[in-house]
Amino acid sequence: METSNEPYTKGQELRSFLFLSVVMAPVLAGIIVAGWGFLVWMYQIFAGPPGS
Repeated sequence: METSNEPYTKGQELRSFLFLSVVMAPVLAGIIVAGWGFLVWMYQIFAGPPGS
């Protein structure tokens, strides 16, 4: 099994960077925010709203 040690081209690096910064970062941020909101919502279902 041989591995290729060819360096990536500037075009490949640019596409990778754009994909990570334009697609993956917002998707991950949305998943994290939605997950945190879901956890708080579930906690409040069992513990009651704040101040009660």
